[in-house]
Amino acid sequence: MYNSVGKWLVIPSARTASRQFSLSNRCNESRQRFERLLVLDFEATCDSQRGTIRPQEIIEFPVLNVETNGFEIVGTFHRYVKPQVHPTLTPFCTSLTGIIQDMVEDAAPLKEVMEDFHKWLLSQHLLNKEFAVVTCGDWDLKELLPRQFLHTGQVVPAYFKSWINIKMIFAESTGVYPRNLPHMLSHAKLVHFGRLHSGIDDCHNIAAVVRFLGRRSQCWRLTSFLED
Repeated sequence: MYNSVGKWLVIPSARTASRQFSLSNRCNESRQRFERLLVLDFEATCDSQRGTIRPQEIIEFPVLNVETNGFEIVGTFHRYVKPQVHPTLTPFCTSLTGIIQDMVEDAAPLKEVMEDFHKWLLSQHLLNKEFAVVTCGDWDLKELLPRQFLHTGQVVPAYFKSWINIKMIFAESTGVYPRNLPHMLSHAKLVHFGRLHSGIDDCHNIAAVVRFLGRRSQCWRLTSFLED
């Protein structure tokens, strides 16, 4: 292709451009901004027809604390949560998530679980460290949590107002935008652990992708933000 001064322009192939972009996003330990990555994957009340359960409520609240040197899991927070508006789980919800009524029946409501989560952050010494939350997509923190908090009158804490959508980081590193978590695992040649749509199992699978990307020297950046 000619440019305006009559010089030939060399247009890189998609594969070459992807590789160049990937290399530009690699960083060493000294450039790594975050000391910890908190992998989160909520499960929520649901039914087979979308929109029939409003608000959707968190019923599983799992978080893995991943350090960014070797990308190993160094802490786990995991609670089931009792829904308040629709306290009885639908058969579809149980089939999808594996969560049965007994697992949430005597669980604490979200307000108490949030208090326990904050205590866990303190016990992990995370509030005096640079950390970011990692999710697979934006729904957990852009849709589910804010809508439930709006219903309960709770305030979204600052650490849940920005996060890393691992799909975007995966695309930057590999040149492939993943459809979902299984697609990422397959592309990275990682073995799927546990049950899909089990919150804690999904967290372990997302953490495996984090480790895969981290060992490619991927730089981590916030990709998504909740508007006030």
